[in-house]
Parts: sequence; structure tokens; C-alpha cells
Amino acid sequence: MKQHAVLITVLFALFVTLTSVSAIFWEFYKLNKQQYIDHIFTKYSVIVQIYKEHQQRRTSEVMLEANLAVYDLQIIKDKKTKNIIQKKAKILKEEGFKRINSSVMLSDQGLYTRNTVSKLKAIMYDYKHVIYFKIEGPSGHIIIKDEKLKPYKYGSILYAYSTIFVIITLSFLLILHKLRPLIRLRKKIARFGDGDMSVSFKTNNCDEIGLVSNELESAREKIEQLLDSRTLFLRNIMHELKTPIAKGTIATQMLDSQKQRDRFSSIFTRLEALINEFAMIEEVTSDSAKNDFHEYRLIDIIDGAIDMAMVEREHVSVNVPADIKIEANYRLYTTAIKNMIDNAMKYSPDAHIKIHMIKNELCFDSKGECIAHPLQYYIEPFTKDNPSKNSFGLGLYLVDSILKAHGQVLAHEYHDGVNRFIFA
Repeated sequence: MKQHAVLITVLFALFVTLTSVSAIFWEFYKLNKQQYIDHIFTKYSVIVQIYKEHQQRRTSEVMLEANLAVYDLQIIKDKKTKNIIQKKAKILKEEGFKRINSSVMLSDQGLYTRNTVSKLKAIMYDYKHVIYFKIEGPSGHIIIKDEKLKPYKYGSILYAYSTIFVIITLSFLLILHKLRPLIRLRKKIARFGDGDMSVSFKTNNCDEIGLVSNELESAREKIEQLLDSRTLFLRNIMHELKTPIAKGTIATQMLDSQKQRDRFSSIFTRLEALINEFAMIEEVTSDSAKNDFHEYRLIDIIDGAIDMAMVEREHVSVNVPADIKIEANYRLYTTAIKNMIDNAMKYSPDAHIKIHMIKNELCFDSKGECIAHPLQYYIEPFTKDNPSKNSFGLGLYLVDSILKAHGQVLAHEYHDGVNRFIFA
């Protein structure tokens, strides 16, 4: 979710915007429709007035139809049609009202006006897109077809809504289209972070994302140049150092004193070992080690590490199932296990190490006192508890670096006089 936060935010904004616009248009549609219905409903007053005069003057049906025809009104006489309209038509609006009839009367006291109040009801129907009016009174009802009025048409509002909907949607699609280079850029950065130096951030776009991409390309080129210079420098200096060491080793054999020969031979041997460890560290920290991962049986890697450590088999107890396989760089992972064996041989009183599995984690148990500092102290380069030991303080640092290259970490725990290092 977090890696798609911008995309989700844009889509949420699109959803909220379209929902808000739809709600506004829906309310406007209902209000506009109601206003239209209220406006055309006023025509019932004309019908009532014509119908009232017809009843008062008792004119013929022909005269009534003629008066209604002036306003494009037609009386529905067919009973079947009337029943269908009343049952199936949609009621748009209905309203009750009173009609007052005034008449002059003669009595013993003279002339007076008598008002008769009649309760009427007007109903407006929509049936098959035709407007009908029904007037109900004390003496019956009449249904009249209006040939001029038309039901409310929502085409204009629908057109306006569709236009705005499309404009908003296209705008957000344009935003998403503009964000696509950002998604590609994120993937390229991930590949670059994984060590793919061949990835290119260069783009011809001139927008903000394009400027960022080109700046990243410039930074990538500088980083690549620095890495190439570093690799070339380290490899050249290690190569150049091996030559005087080899000459010094040969010259040592020409010394007359055995004590001096042993002393200088030890010095040159340590220098050569130090250079080899530096070479191993350079390989681990470079990206070349990640390109040589294959599947191996863990027991085979452990056997290779024991051979590399050149220790007697009785000093190492191995209890690892033969079917366990891992994806690893064989030489590096073997070196890591070899360093753990060397560490036990140097610091364990009985010079014995037990290698076994606990919950899919490779463990190295050796007797001895608990380490004096937290593990973080020992995985820093050139740190060790006992300076007199034949060590450069790079063993655990190299192990930690190799494990990180394999997506693992080095852990430590102490219990009942046993130091346990774990490849977790």
C-alpha cells in the first residue's frame, strides 16, 4: 500500500471528485425537475376554469371540447383508456383545493349572495411521455390529455453532467499518465539499488520528473566512475603489495639467524593473509559476488569450510540434515563458516565447535567465556578482545558482510558456558 501511496491518493481524489459532482448534479436534477413540474402543473387552473364555466352555463360537450382545444387539451372519453391511465400512469403531482360558487338568491328579506364551496382535486399524470390532468369533484371526474405539454426531459442536464464527468476523468487520466514515468523511475532506482549499474535514468522529458531522472543519471555516472576507480585502486594496490611480500619472503630465507627468519616469515605471512582478507572484503562489498549465486547443499559448504580451515575433523561436530539447500556464493559462504571455525579454535578452551541447525538457522556452539562486548562491537573492522591472538580483527566483520550479501544477519547468545553464533 505504501509504495503506491501517490497512485492511491490520486484515485481517491478522482473518486471523491466524481462522487461530489454526481451528488451535486443529482440534487440539481431533482430540483430542476420539480420546478418544471410545478410550473406546468399550474395549467390545471385553466382546465378548472373552463370546466367550471361549462357546469355553470351547462354548455354542450362540443362547446367544452372546443374551449379545451384552444389550449391544446383533449377530453379522454374511452373508459378503458381512462382506467389504464389511472392504473399505470406515473403521478407527477397532485393537489387538493376548494372551489367557491357564488349565486344570487331571493328571500323575504330581499336579495342575497350564496356561496357554495366544492372540494376539488387535481392530479397530473405522465403516461408514455404524454401529460394528463385529472380533475376530481363532487359530481365525478374528468381526464384531459395535454397535447402541448411534454414531460421533463433530462437530456440537457445529462449532457452537461457527462461532459464534466469526461473532462474530470480525462484530467485525472492525464495526471496518471504523467505519473507513469515516476513508477518506471522507482523501478529503475530499485534495480540500481540492487546493483544493476547498467540501468539508465536518462530521459527526453522536460518536466519535473524528467529533470529528476536526468539528475539521477548524472549521479549514477559519477557513482559508477567512483566505483570503477575504487576497484581499480584496490586491485592494483593489492597486486603491487604482493610483489614486495613475495620478494621479502624469498629474502627471509637468506638470513643466517633462524630466529630472524621465523620472525620475518611470520610478518610476511600475516601481511599476505591481510591482503587476502582485504581482497575478500572488496569482493563482498562489490556487486560481482551477487552474480555468482547457485543452489548448494549446506553440508557440502560446511565440508568445504572445514577443509579450508585445515583443522582435524574431530574438532568439528556437524549435525546438519543432508537435504538442506541454500542459494549462495560458494566461496564466500564457505569463507564465512571457515571464519567461525577459526574463531572457535582460537578462543574455545577445548578447541571444539559444534555446527547444527535450530529452526532453519545455522548455529555454531563453542565453550568459553561470554564475549566481553555486544556483538556489534566485534563486527566492526579491526576489533578484538585479545591483541595477542594471531588475528587482524576482520573475521567477524567479514562474516557479517558475507551474510548481508546473502540476506542474512549474524546473531549471538550465551548460555551455560557456551557461546552460540547464529546465521539468521
